[in-house]
This record gives sequence, C-alpha cells and structure tokens, in this order.
Amino acid sequence: MKNKRKVIIITDGDRCAQKTIEMAVGQIGGRCISKSGGNPTPLSGAEIVNLVKEAKNDPVVVMTDDEGNENTGIGERALQKLLTDDEIEVMGIIAVASNTEEVEGVHVDFSIDENGSLIENAVDKNGVATSLKVLYGDTVDIIEKCPKPPIIVGLGDIGKMNGKDDRRIGAPILTKALKVIMEGSSNRV
Repeated sequence: MKNKRKVIIITDGDRCAQKTIEMAVGQIGGRCISKSGGNPTPLSGAEIVNLVKEAKNDPVVVMTDDEGNENTGIGERALQKLLTDDEIEVMGIIAVASNTEEVEGVHVDFSIDENGSLIENAVDKNGVATSLKVLYGDTVDIIEKCPKPPIIVGLGDIGKMNGKDDRRIGAPILTKALKVIMEGSSNRV
C-alpha cells in the first residue's frame, strides 16, 4: 500500500497569514499548498486533497478558512474532507483563534502563546493565554466531530500577535507550532 501523505492543517488563510505560512513552511522543509489560501478558502476539500497528493514532499501544509463564518463554512468542509481521506495522514492541526462569536470552539492539546511558550490552555487572537482549554475560532468547530482528531495546537492570529509572529522576524510562533507537530508529541507542556 502506498504511504499516506503527511499533512498539517492551519485554520487560517487570509493574505497576511498565507504569506507568513509560506515563509514558515519553507523554514521547516515542507510544502505549502498556496492555492488553499484565501479568505474564505477558494478550493473544495477534494481539490485540496488532489493538490496534496501531487505535492513533492511532506509535510504538506494546507490552509482552511471560513472568513469569520460561525456556521460550517467552506473552510470547515475542506478540513473535514482532509481529516477523513484514506490517503492522507493529518499530523496535526494548528487551530487559530479569532474574535468570531457564537462558535463552539475546539479543545486544544496545548497552545503556543505570543511569547513562544507552550502552555496547557487555549489562547486568544493575540496569542494571550486564556483560562480555558477551548480555543474559539471560525474554522474549528468541525474538528471534534471528526473521528480521531490529531494533535491540536492553539495559536493566535498568524503573522500578527502584536508583531511577535511577523514574517519579517521569521514567524517564530508559527514555525515553532509546525516543528512541534512534526516532532509528533503533545507531551511538551
């Protein structure tokens, strides 16, 4: 049987996030599916899966974004397809916090705060620790409804977090999140 493609999903894809993600993925030696970037995600789950299968190397990083939609939007439907495809192994999900209201949220295994520290609880959009294990974002509600969700790492707004994840300084927060997922352990807090 053919080896499954190893994928990391990031629940953000606006222009700032996309440029930051592309740069961070280059630093870890992965492959970013830039066509999955957009606000909202411009591709269906099946289209993203096909691009993943064509990518030259692993891990393949894809973006899913609901554009602030508190309902199950295109980004969440794409995420669900990725989590349930037999030829893909989702190594982890970087769940990005947003200010979207009326969402269920997702329980994180851990988060990386705005200072690059691994913490047990969730973070808010600015990467500041909250008192909860639940991260609230517009593209995360579907995750816990899928069978066997992978490692879920909470993160603030990619490329931002008050300048602490800016791509001009190497996107240190996002890069750390990608590396932690690649190392495959949720026992780092």
